[in-house]
Amino acid sequence: MAGGTTPEQQESAANMFRITSRRVLALAFLALFAACAPVARPSRPAHAPRIVSLLPAFTEDLFAIGAGSQVVAVSRFSDFPPAARALPRVADVSSIDVERIVALHPDAIVGIPSQERLLEPLVRAGFNVTIVPNDSYADVFGAIRTLGRLSGHSAQASTEIERLRRTTAVLHARTRAFKRHPSVFVALGTGPIWTAGNGSYIAEMIAIAGGRNAAADVRLPYAEYSEEALLRDQPDAIVYGSDTKLASVLNREPWRDLRAVREGHVYQLPDADWLYRPGPRYIKGIHWLIERLTPLAR
Repeated sequence: MAGGTTPEQQESAANMFRITSRRVLALAFLALFAACAPVARPSRPAHAPRIVSLLPAFTEDLFAIGAGSQVVAVSRFSDFPPAARALPRVADVSSIDVERIVALHPDAIVGIPSQERLLEPLVRAGFNVTIVPNDSYADVFGAIRTLGRLSGHSAQASTEIERLRRTTAVLHARTRAFKRHPSVFVALGTGPIWTAGNGSYIAEMIAIAGGRNAAADVRLPYAEYSEEALLRDQPDAIVYGSDTKLASVLNREPWRDLRAVREGHVYQLPDADWLYRPGPRYIKGIHWLIERLTPLAR
């Protein structure tokens, strides 16, 4: 048929049109997908782990290693850094608010051995609960390392540990050269008298600062102490925090008969947590103690 096409030619042309159209659409889709696809990035968790910290020292550790934004709840006395004060309080010395913790959907919950029983409901519910010792100087570094792993900040944790150890070594080298090591009594309570024994983290801080724990005969970390024993010890210096209210009883027995009181070697910590809290700020506590003990060490 001149100037025309046969039905077979028309069908072939139609098939070619359909195939070409599909190819064009496929190529357009691939181009669109390539344009919209995200740029390849190193693999990482779907989100930064959300952490509940049940101890003020752990809260400080997490902020110190750059994981502060991941902390979703803290314990009652978590007051440093200031950003921690705005976080929900879910625990105190003797209780844990399990329902509130569950509602926060944390990826990790960190507590200490004395809280283990209180944390059992969360363990049974399938939450990731980690118990971390926090009693000794060595535990400071163990806690930072564990929290670095849980938060995804292991490198930062290692850096912080190295910084603390290096600074401590420099300070301890100074105090080892003391001619004498003054005895220090830490007044944790006055009615009755409570102090830190030789098994405590505080006693280790005193030793690093060049002193001796006046209550070295106490083997427990913390214990009640008798007036007779305090008079017998006659410590070179007395250290206390503002919550102890020691200044109000220094004119009473047994305090007024202590040489440290008569000679004015009674020192109130600017922030008791520098010495009492096993966290990164212990360096401040050691600095402060060295300044007060150096004149007594000559």
